[in-house]
Amino acid sequence: MIHEMGDKAFEATFVSAPAPLNPGLGPIFNNVSCASCHIADGRGKPPLNSSEPLSAMLIRVSIPGVASNGGPLAVPGFGVQLQQRSINGVAKEADVIINYSEQTFSFPDGETYSLRTPTYQLANSYIPLPAGVMLSPRMAPPVFGLGLLEAVDESEILKFADENDANGDGISGKPNYVWNVLAGTRTLGRFGWKANNPTVLQQTAGAYNEDMGITSYVFPAESSKGQTQYDNRNDDPEIPDSVLRAVSFYVQTLAVPVRRSADDATVLQGKKLFNDAKCGSCHRPAMQTGVRVDFPEVSNQRIFPYTDLLLHDMGEGLADHRPDFDANGNEWRTAPLWGIGLTQKVNGHNFYLHDGRSTFAAGSNFMAWR
Repeated sequence: MIHEMGDKAFEATFVSAPAPLNPGLGPIFNNVSCASCHIADGRGKPPLNSSEPLSAMLIRVSIPGVASNGGPLAVPGFGVQLQQRSINGVAKEADVIINYSEQTFSFPDGETYSLRTPTYQLANSYIPLPAGVMLSPRMAPPVFGLGLLEAVDESEILKFADENDANGDGISGKPNYVWNVLAGTRTLGRFGWKANNPTVLQQTAGAYNEDMGITSYVFPAESSKGQTQYDNRNDDPEIPDSVLRAVSFYVQTLAVPVRRSADDATVLQGKKLFNDAKCGSCHRPAMQTGVRVDFPEVSNQRIFPYTDLLLHDMGEGLADHRPDFDANGNEWRTAPLWGIGLTQKVNGHNFYLHDGRSTFAAGSNFMAWR
C-alpha cells in the first residue's frame, strides 16, 4: 500500500500555489515532478544541442570555500543548485547554454564509440553572478535498487576503501562523509554522482526542495529564501511527512531488473571484456546487505550492483573542478551498473556518465553484459 502511494506521488505534477491539487511548485525550479526527470524510474537524457532546454539534467553551483557543514559554499543569490525555470511572474535564476565538441574512437576490436566534450555557460542571470562560480552538471540517474544500497553496512563499503593505494593495485577509492540533516552530523554518503547524500530520505527531500521548490519537514525553507523570488507564503512545509516518506519508501523498494541472457555469446564476450579491463576493481560485482529488522525486504541479501559506492579520481577529462564534501573536483562515485543494458529500451537512449557525454551503440558487447 505505501509503495503504491509513493508511486502515485512520484508521478504527481506540481503547480504553483494556490491550487486544489499538488500546489507549491517553485517559485524557481528545475522540473515539475519526480518522474519528469527519472522517466520510468530510469536514466535522464542530456540536451542534445545548445537550443534544447534542460529537462533531466541540473547544474550544481558553488564558490570557492567550505560551508559550515563541510559542504560546498553557496553562491550568494543562487544557492548550491541553479534553477533555470520559474513560475509565472517570477524571474528564473539563469539560462544554461551547452555546446559540444564530439570525437569518435575505436576499441581494439574495431567497434566505435563517441565521446562528446561539453562546455557550460550561464546566461541571462537575474542578478550578476559573482566571480569564481563553479558549475557541475548532474544527469538524473536511475532510482531502482537504492533501498538495497542503503542497506549495505558501512563496514562493507569501507573494506574496499584504499585512499592512498596501499596495496598497489592502482585503485584508490575513498568514502565521502557528508552532512546528514536529520542526524545533525556527517555520515557516510552513498547516493548522488559524488556520493553527496547519506540516505534515500534526504536525497528525496533534497530533490523536492531544490528540483521542484517543494518544502518538507527535512528541508522546511524554500530554496529561494533570501532571494527576490521568495514567495513569502505561510504554507511550509508544502508536502506532509506521509507523502515524503511514501515516496522514499517507493524508491527504497523499487526492484532491480532481472539479469537477462546470461549464456548469450555476446553477453559472455562483454563479460570477458569487462573482466579483462579490470572494470570490477571499482564496479565491484557483489555486496552483502546488513540485517535490517525494521526493513526486512532489503535485509541480509547478496546483491550485484557493480559499484563500491566509493569516490575515484576520474582524471582531468571528466573533472568538474567543484569539491563536494570530501570529493574533490576530479572525483566521482562509482555508478552502479545493474540494469544499464535496458537503458535504450526503457529511456530510448544510451547516454552515460554524470553529464551524458558518453554514448554506446545499443548492441555494444560491453553494455550487453548487464
